[in-house]
Amino acid sequence: MARLTVEDCLDHVDNRFELVLVAAKRARQLSMGAEPLVEIENDKPTVLALREIAENKINKSVLNEEVIPQDDIEAMIEGELLQSSMSMHDDNVGI
Repeated sequence: MARLTVEDCLDHVDNRFELVLVAAKRARQLSMGAEPLVEIENDKPTVLALREIAENKINKSVLNEEVIPQDDIEAMIEGELLQSSMSMHDDNVGI
């Protein structure tokens, strides 16, 4: 994408205030490990967030989403797998 302008983004949000909120929240998600919806092109999270808005890949619904760091997600998955594995082991011990 060539030079990104505020006007490119304002076509997809209600006003500048909402643009700042949506871009900040999405940039935070990206910096915490969320998968970008546009090609990275060596951009920082804030620019990626604005590009996603300009390309209508993200909107104000992002404001209602909880931000969970990627490390926490991986830890939760590992914990669930470990618990499941231990449960299966306990079930097999009595056999």
